[in-house]
Amino acid sequence: MTGLVYKSTGSWYTVKTNLGAAYQCRIKGKFRLKGIKSTNPIAVGDVVDFELETNNDNVTGVIHTIHDRKNYIVRKSVNLSKQTHIIASNIDQVFLLITIDNPPTFTSFIDRFLVTAQAYAVKTILLFNKIDTYSDDTLAEVKYLAHIYRKIGYECIGISAETGKNVDKVKALMVDKVSMFAGHSGVGKSTLVNAIEPDLDLKTKAISTQHSQGQHTTTFAEMFDLSFNAKIIDTPGIKGFGIVDMDKEEVGDYFPEFFELKQDCKFNNCLHVEEPKCAVKEALDKDEISYSRYRSYLQILDGEEEHYRTDNWEEQ
Repeated sequence: MTGLVYKSTGSWYTVKTNLGAAYQCRIKGKFRLKGIKSTNPIAVGDVVDFELETNNDNVTGVIHTIHDRKNYIVRKSVNLSKQTHIIASNIDQVFLLITIDNPPTFTSFIDRFLVTAQAYAVKTILLFNKIDTYSDDTLAEVKYLAHIYRKIGYECIGISAETGKNVDKVKALMVDKVSMFAGHSGVGKSTLVNAIEPDLDLKTKAISTQHSQGQHTTTFAEMFDLSFNAKIIDTPGIKGFGIVDMDKEEVGDYFPEFFELKQDCKFNNCLHVEEPKCAVKEALDKDEISYSRYRSYLQILDGEEEHYRTDNWEEQ
């Protein structure tokens, strides 16, 4: 039998066939994917082959094959720095939810996420949530950030999951697609899902006032079928985002505005740091590319890991 993985809890997987039947499945023996040292060899969004078995009238499945993935989002594992954690696979698009405060989303996090999504060919749309709660100064910051990312080709939408502002725009983009929602804990992922599909009634929690961080309510990634012919993958809140398996020479290629200028650099292997006649640095001096983006690029080159070890992913 063939099915789609809707939920992973570490040792058991909820797999649904195209006829709509759902089975609890486990992995048969040692299961490793070629070239991927992952804490979770199977992820939500995977297409798998499995066989049914009956034990004391209890029917479960045993997964024996995973189909090739068209893409996936991956990050460094929390506990094992040399291993990776695949968040989800076979995604049409990711909505990255961003809040300016309560909790704050920093550009270094946004850029790390975008670099990984770009590297694995996953389209990303930026959603600036909670705009109903912002002062004029904070709204100006939202507009400034949206300008930076629109300029390099990312779609940006200001929304309020609480009041419903622009939720219809998000919903329209989701039709006929598998969409993943990502972001820090507390940015409003579950609230937005509930605004899009109230019948799901996902759990939400208030922001912790002591630390201005969300109290994560989603422990594992899970896929849901929506009433308007769309699928959504809701994910746990992420504090940090450790970049995986990327050579220094290729990092700049995943910054679209750097990649566009690369051919104008004097050296074809230019790292855009200390080399002479570097088109990226010249553009930076002219304010044609964002300093915050360049700073994120340098941090990734230097291997600064932005606290990815202390986040809210629960890994088995």
